[in-house]
Amino acid sequence: MAKTQDFSAIMKDFMGAFPVDTSAMEDAFKTQATLGEKLSAVAIDAAAKSTDLSTKWTKDTLTKMAEMSKAKTEPADYAKSMTDFASACAEMSAEHMAAYAEIAKKVQADTVELMMAAGKDMTEEASAAVQKATKDATAAAKKAAAK
Repeated sequence: MAKTQDFSAIMKDFMGAFPVDTSAMEDAFKTQATLGEKLSAVAIDAAAKSTDLSTKWTKDTLTKMAEMSKAKTEPADYAKSMTDFASACAEMSAEHMAAYAEIAKKVQADTVELMMAAGKDMTEEASAAVQKATKDATAAAKKAAAK
């Protein structure tokens, strides 16, 4: 009978000749976790500001509605009250939508800034990892050639 080769020993020798440094992966994970934390902070801040703005808008609308719902002495006063309420709502809508746009613009600017910084960090880390891997592989190849 033919004897089969021990591939586990071959693989062990092969993998031992090319050691793997996991620090690059750990650094990449830490960078991703930090980026996620910063992006979450931007999103949570925007959500808080949007909630505050929504609350203010609701309170302002209810205040205007309270004025509109008061009893009037003349029938024409009801029409004027409705017109005033509609005008106030239109004005408030424009103001609040502009405020929402400012929140969105800030989120966009902060996100772009974070992504640019993260891209720079990842490029530097990848470059360092490639240089180290090249150095390690060259050393391993020289060591293997010397045997």
